[in-house]
Amino acid sequence: MTVDSALFERSACEVVDMLRREAVSPHDLLDTLAARVGRVERHVNALPTLCWERAHEHAEALLRKPVAERGVLCGLPVPIKDLAAVEGVRTTYGSRVYENFVPTTTDVTPAHLEANGAIIYAKSNSPEFGAGGHTYNDVLGLTRNPWNLSRSAGGSSGGAAAALASGTAWVAHGSDLAGSLRTPAAFCGVVGLRPTPGRVASGPARDPFDTLAVEGPMARNVADAALLLDAMCGADRRAPLSLSTPATPFLDHALRPRKPARVAYSPGLGIAEAEPEIREICAGAMERLAQDGIAVDQPRVDLSSGGRAFHVLRGVSYATGLADVLAEHRGLLNANVIGNIEYGLSLDGPSIAEARRTRGALFHEMSALLDEYEVVICPASIVPAFPVEQTYVKSAAGRQFSTYIDWLSITYGLTLLGLPVIAIPCGMTSDGMPVGIQIAGRPRGEAALLSVASAIEAIIGKWATHERELDSLMLTHA
Repeated sequence: MTVDSALFERSACEVVDMLRREAVSPHDLLDTLAARVGRVERHVNALPTLCWERAHEHAEALLRKPVAERGVLCGLPVPIKDLAAVEGVRTTYGSRVYENFVPTTTDVTPAHLEANGAIIYAKSNSPEFGAGGHTYNDVLGLTRNPWNLSRSAGGSSGGAAAALASGTAWVAHGSDLAGSLRTPAAFCGVVGLRPTPGRVASGPARDPFDTLAVEGPMARNVADAALLLDAMCGADRRAPLSLSTPATPFLDHALRPRKPARVAYSPGLGIAEAEPEIREICAGAMERLAQDGIAVDQPRVDLSSGGRAFHVLRGVSYATGLADVLAEHRGLLNANVIGNIEYGLSLDGPSIAEARRTRGALFHEMSALLDEYEVVICPASIVPAFPVEQTYVKSAAGRQFSTYIDWLSITYGLTLLGLPVIAIPCGMTSDGMPVGIQIAGRPRGEAALLSVASAIEAIIGKWATHERELDSLMLTHA
């Protein structure tokens, strides 16, 4: 066993470079991760399912290939969110229905990752079927925020974000429907990228034409997120909307930061209102951009009509994917999942048609705005990480919420538009919790978005937890 804790101070890009130079092996990385997981995972519960033996077998098979044939990641370990199947690895979807399920095949996205040199060593925790912005379920338990173990890590990719923040991953796979890559990134001080639908092939799915749910990368910085996106990309015949791998890797764009001349900033997108401290921190980040020569305008943005549209289209998605599970296993599902499916089944044609028209109108409005501004920026969450005892945010900024996902409107408003959106850290609350911003780019504009996000990251700073002493933090909050 070779354990080198100094590797956690290196970025994923640096570690991959070491792998290419054979200065370190995938086995070394797995041994180092195993030691780290043994120390911190009992506090955080980010990676409740581990598969070290399988990982070492895949690492050994990869090492039998020439370095040039080891793919984009060249043996970098990657955890997979527990909503995606991995052959031979327990995959629960956070549900008692699948508590003991071990798939015999691997889903499209993790298969692409393995084909590009990823070594899968763990499944990251998620709420049941990804339902909600707080990561807990009756099978694998609750995931805690490494910055403060009494706080939520967000959801539904909360396990992925907490693993990054606690030093048990260099990069992590996640997925996003209502903000599941972006909210956990904001809560845990890391980066989450929701790509354009089809940019990352996913499935197999009941509805392979769905454009609300996407899979994407999480990382500790923008460049590392771009690296993982490159490993996720590629068309797949099982995913009819999937896009081909671009000629120029996304990492190349991320490594060439380009400061935009003007950006649009909205404190709530017309659909949400953030808590005062969140507004203040995000406004401070915009001031830093302005001081660095970027013009920050606040044009009118109004996604308020998207609330009902999103609920309707999300309900259709749940009904399409899980109606049979409800019919067969109602007693094993939590109330939120049951409500989502039943709502979707209750919808009529006119309601769905109106939701689709609203979505189209909002896209055209935002597309016109993005003709004038290269990116639109807003808070990534309207609240900081909340106490783990809460199942969701019931009120914020004086507003009471009707459902368990209404507090996520600032993220799901952008989901509707189908734009690439990246969440990056932008500051800290007075009690030491991370705060993030979302940066939305032009349609299919990940390349330009990553270049701009890298420039903004360089101006406002990096806040990832791995730059702090995690062990003392965990002992303080244990």
